[in-house]
Amino acid sequence: MAGKRRTKKQQKEIESILQSVLVLLALSMYLLTGSVYIMAISVGTVVTGIIAFLLYRKANETEKLKKSGIETIDKMDGLQFEEYLGVLFKNHGFKTEVTRSSGDYGVDLILRKESKKIVVQAKRYSKNVGIKAIQEVHSSKNHYKADEAWVVTNSDFHKPC
Repeated sequence: MAGKRRTKKQQKEIESILQSVLVLLALSMYLLTGSVYIMAISVGTVVTGIIAFLLYRKANETEKLKKSGIETIDKMDGLQFEEYLGVLFKNHGFKTEVTRSSGDYGVDLILRKESKKIVVQAKRYSKNVGIKAIQEVHSSKNHYKADEAWVVTNSDFHKPC
C-alpha cells in the first residue's frame, strides 16, 4: 500500500540530508584517494543506487495497489485511495495526475484521455457521500477547464446525490 505523502518541509529535510551525505562522501573519497576521478565515480555510484532504489520502491508500491481489493481499499486512508485511483485509471488508458493535498479546489485527480479532461474528487468513506462533494468537484470543473467532473468512492451516495 502506498504511504502517506510527505509535506514540503519533510521533503526538504530529506533532500538536505541526502545532499549532506553526498558532500561528506565526496570529501571523504577525495581525502582518502586524492583523486577527483574516484570521488566522482563513488558519488555517481551512490546516486545511481539511490535512484534505482526509489524506482524499485515506486514500482513495488504500484504493483501492490494494482492488486488491491475492496477489503484493502476500505483500510486505506484518503491519500492512499487517491494513489490507488491514479494507478487504476492509468491502467485504463488515462494520463493521471494526483493533485497536491491542499489548495486543489476539491480535486484529487486530473485525468486525460484523448482530448477529454476530467477532474475527480476521491472519497474513501465508511459513510455515504453527501452533496457537498458533488458541489465542490462541479465548481472545480470550471477552474480546471475540464470537460467532466466525477466523484469516485468506495461507499455509496446519499439519495439527493
